[in-house]
Order: sequence, then C-alpha cells, then structure tokens
Amino acid sequence: MIKIKKATKKEILEIHQLFIDRYSDAVTELEYKNAYELVVAVALSAQCTDKRVNLITPELFIKYPDPLSLANANLNDVKSLINSCSFFNNKAKNIVLMAKRVVEIYNGEIPMDEKELITLAGVGQKTANVVMIEYTGANLMAVDTHVFRVSHRLGLSDDKTAIKTEATLVKKFKNNLHALHQGMVLFGRYICKAKNPACEECFLTQYCKTKESFKV
Repeated sequence: MIKIKKATKKEILEIHQLFIDRYSDAVTELEYKNAYELVVAVALSAQCTDKRVNLITPELFIKYPDPLSLANANLNDVKSLINSCSFFNNKAKNIVLMAKRVVEIYNGEIPMDEKELITLAGVGQKTANVVMIEYTGANLMAVDTHVFRVSHRLGLSDDKTAIKTEATLVKKFKNNLHALHQGMVLFGRYICKAKNPACEECFLTQYCKTKESFKV
C-alpha cells in the first residue's frame, strides 16, 4: 500500500461538510420498487456496474416479483436471466437461497436490520449496509471500490481492507454517514475515477493527497 499523508482533523471536518453540501439528497443509481428488489439489485451489483444491473433486473422482477416466486424458481432460468452479470452462477444460487430464507424465516418480508440481513445468502456487511442506507437512511457506512479509492486519495484512511476502512470512516465522520456513503460513491464513479480522474471538475482538489489508484 502506498504511504500517503493523512487528512488533519480540520480537513476531515471540511471534507465532511463539502460532501454533505453537494450530496445530501443523493440516492443509489440502482433501480428498484421495494426492499426485495433493492436487496437483489445490490447483491447483483457486486463487481458489476449499476448500469448493467439495471438492464438485467426488469425481466428478472417481472418473472420473479417477490421472495416466494424467486424461492421456487428454477435455478437455470435465474442464471439465464442474469448471465450478463459478473459471477452470475454464484449470484443466481445466492439470490434463490436468499429468497428461500426470507420466506422460511421472515415470512416473505425483507428484514430491515443489518445483523439479520447478513444471515441471507450473498449478503455481506457491505450489501447489508448499502440496503439499510438506501432504504432506511441508516447512519451506516459501506465501502465499495469507489469509497475505498476516494478515502485513500483524500487521506481519510490507509487501511488495506474495506471493513477496516469502513470502521475508520465511521470513527472520523460519525454522522450523516448515509449521505457521505452515497456522495463518495458518486464522486468516485464520476469525478475521482480510478483512471483519468476528472480533477478539473473536482471540488476537493485542495485535500487530495495522491492520484494513485487504490483497489479493494
């Protein structure tokens, strides 16, 4: 990991406020109508673009509109519906198993609690937190590749894993974490990109510690 200068307490406060000012109303770019669709979409988005997921899910949700229908789905049919998504074989198995557990344990209702969500197949801490952030506005942080990269470029974290980076950001930012998460995702996706960052469009250039690309 490249050694970078850490952001000062003053810089952290200023970065926090700038993100809130710009992204307070930001929401996920994944398209969904309910908690079930959101969980599936977020699970499919792992190592896959939101744009790709949004192309895949309409047909999937027409055929399997709720946990009960997906729990009883033919696995090969689910695979065929999502086969343009990365790791579609494992993701198909997981979303069917997820739906089975939701039906059997939670009476067909997606549990809106991060500890319950991570008991579902294919739902790790990041996915659970993203769902809670988006659906309930929970004061949680989730670290994807964009948040990881932005955190390191701004000197907010030098951690080597997403989980440790998440803990560091929670400790440093404390509040408005849902807006910070959404903002850092969009900022990393469109401005602070891995390759050829749009520095001329950046509103945080004075806080940037490096243009090196960081991956998690």
